[in-house]
Amino acid sequence: MLIAFGTGFTGPFLFVYVAHVRRLGDAVAGVASGSFAVAALCLLPLIGRLIDRRGPARVLAAGAFTTAVGALLFGHVTSAVEAIAASAMMGAGVSAIQPSNATLVMLASTPQTRARAFATQAFIINLGLGAGALVGGATVDLGRPETFTTLFTVEAVLYLALSLLTVTIRTGAVTPESSLRRENPTRDGLRIVFADRAMLCLCVLGGVIFFAGYGQISSGLPAYATEAAHVQPLTLGIAEAANTGVIVVAQFLVLRTVNRMPRTRAIQATGIIWTVAWLTAGLAGLLHASAVTATVLVVATYGIFGFGETLLSPTLSPIIADLAPEDRMGMYNSAFALVKQVALASGPAIAGLIVGSGFYSFYIVLLASCSIWVVYIAKTLKRHLAPLHDNLQEAPVNL
Repeated sequence: MLIAFGTGFTGPFLFVYVAHVRRLGDAVAGVASGSFAVAALCLLPLIGRLIDRRGPARVLAAGAFTTAVGALLFGHVTSAVEAIAASAMMGAGVSAIQPSNATLVMLASTPQTRARAFATQAFIINLGLGAGALVGGATVDLGRPETFTTLFTVEAVLYLALSLLTVTIRTGAVTPESSLRRENPTRDGLRIVFADRAMLCLCVLGGVIFFAGYGQISSGLPAYATEAAHVQPLTLGIAEAANTGVIVVAQFLVLRTVNRMPRTRAIQATGIIWTVAWLTAGLAGLLHASAVTATVLVVATYGIFGFGETLLSPTLSPIIADLAPEDRMGMYNSAFALVKQVALASGPAIAGLIVGSGFYSFYIVLLASCSIWVVYIAKTLKRHLAPLHDNLQEAPVNL
């Protein structure tokens, strides 16, 4: 909850803060946002080995502390160099938080409880993101830079609290030191992970999912909605709330169904649902409908996306947990997080070029095609998974 609330608290305001509040310009704001992603990409190949060596709790604590320092500095930036450096520090911290947090959930759950554990995590994250965005939006004032300083200071305190709280968790390392010394921590680590055909296929699937779904909801889709569908900014806020609301309400209801079906089939269902979402978005922007109709269609698009997301949290991460050897959990989570980061960075960039150039129809066709591709890749993944990994039989119970 602390991670999600902190992210939701400041996430929507990073660009506008650098570009307009600190008056450093759009270019500097773009570079600062890019430095966040670059720092994460550079460190993620190392983070997995560190998790397996030192334990996920220690890595999470260090990542949270680094993010806290970066957030505190970000609230006081006055130059381009300071903004870029502080953003990179936050990116470095977040790169450690994501895979270590996933590893902790894996260690704290069993094969029988893993789907519910990750569904609960998704529920809490979305609740925290929504609450953080609401509180943050009510706090800031574009004409008063000190309100943003307060915002980032509070975020720093939240991450510092997370760091101190995590220090009390004891998990230990799972990989012998002698084994670690024999291997290159980046090259050999990633080579071992991607040599697993099932994991490689899952990473390709994850890349498409994060490119076509999560990578568009916060950037490409809002740009399309405002430029092609001509909806008001207020509509985007309502749409984001609809997305979060659907996830919060439906997550545990959907979980019952997901627990009774193959995981790959649930992922295929997400691809179909997201295809419908993109077609709905296409209707909003390409039919030249009335403002009311366009607004309803855009809000519906976000809601449909949210419903598709509820099928992913109980499936993707549990598959990773089942595939990962006990002494490679950190590396498997970091490899997937690396793919996720690349997709989340490239998705908005490509969407910006397409939508910014006015190719609205091509944008919809591209993303709908990617969603259909999710269905195909999930079917391919099924062939590489053992029945247990695809939730086709009960996991053995230790008596």
